Amino acid sequence: MKYIDEFRDGEVARKIGERLRGEADPARQYSFMEFCGGHTHAISRYGVRELLPPNVRMIHGPGCPVCVLPIGRVDMAIKLALERGVIVCTYGDTMRVPASDNLSLTKAKARGGDIRMVYSATDALTVARDNPGREVVFFAIGFETTTPPTALAILRAQREGLANFSVLCCHVLTPSAITHILESPEVRRYGTVPIDGFVGPAHVSIVIGSGPYEHFAEEYRKPVVIAGFEPLDVMQAILMLVRQVNEGRAHVENEFSRAVDRDGNLGAQQKVSEVFELRPTFEWRGLGEVPYSALKIRPAFAQFDAERRFGLGYTPVADNKACECGAILRGVKQPTDCKIFGTVCTPENPVGSCMVSSEGACAAHYAYGRFKDIPVKVMA
Repeated sequence: MKYIDEFRDGEVARKIGERLRGEADPARQYSFMEFCGGHTHAISRYGVRELLPPNVRMIHGPGCPVCVLPIGRVDMAIKLALERGVIVCTYGDTMRVPASDNLSLTKAKARGGDIRMVYSATDALTVARDNPGREVVFFAIGFETTTPPTALAILRAQREGLANFSVLCCHVLTPSAITHILESPEVRRYGTVPIDGFVGPAHVSIVIGSGPYEHFAEEYRKPVVIAGFEPLDVMQAILMLVRQVNEGRAHVENEFSRAVDRDGNLGAQQKVSEVFELRPTFEWRGLGEVPYSALKIRPAFAQFDAERRFGLGYTPVADNKACECGAILRGVKQPTDCKIFGTVCTPENPVGSCMVSSEGACAAHYAYGRFKDIPVKVMA
């Protein structure tokens, strides 16, 4: 299939690996953060790590949407369903994110909550049309990729006069999170690792373009290479980062030029700007409160804002003490550093959000890498 098969060629991958081993300076260590969960999944699924030199380390970043969703936000959606009789619609992975009192949206559904998995914000509009006597709330999560469809759904609901539809908005912003990782005293207090550069996200960059990353290259002297999700995309991006570090450069480079340009999708950006504005602060799992890192619905569309409509307040909730998801999202720990990884915490029974989505570091390692950590016993 065009644009897939040619980016999964094993022989080409080995050649890029050989080039990396030839160009990586053995006298230094390289630490690169793949911000996006899609890259984390690709690195684990295709064995990219095994093709890298031992002194090139990939750090999992907080780019998995359900992984960074704090417990308190999930609690808000559960209360709407169980206490207010609202039909709550959301994406599949969100259904399984652990919340307070050993609940999740899936478990709340089992208790009688009318909670429905949908594939798009448009599906939630259909639910609202089909149930005119019920309040329908779309629990909207995700980065810049999923934000434009939510904006379009709100605009369409306004045009149709769909009075029973609203959105619980939890959309977050990639550049703000990267800035927070690089400079926040709070994050440093939690624990951080040195980062030499970033593999920039693919789908997010299609929307926002490569321009917003120039700030990190210019002010923080951290190179960024935007990459597609196929294994050769990721490996080529890592090679480009190694070259920038070796040459003392810090620029934004675009490996994913077949889909990303500097300006991004201006039409999508306009719709998002029309419907949403910045929140002063928003809690991220693993990062704490991050200023200007999320969106809220503008007052002009207040009737479609579930937080205003139902008088919802946010209450922070601490993560399970046994879960290391926060440290894993910052790259301080690996999934296998968590005592409950693969035993108490599995994809079938996730204790932490990193085990929920296939983009989460724990779920990816559980599916593709955990057996590599088991010592091989040689039989006499």
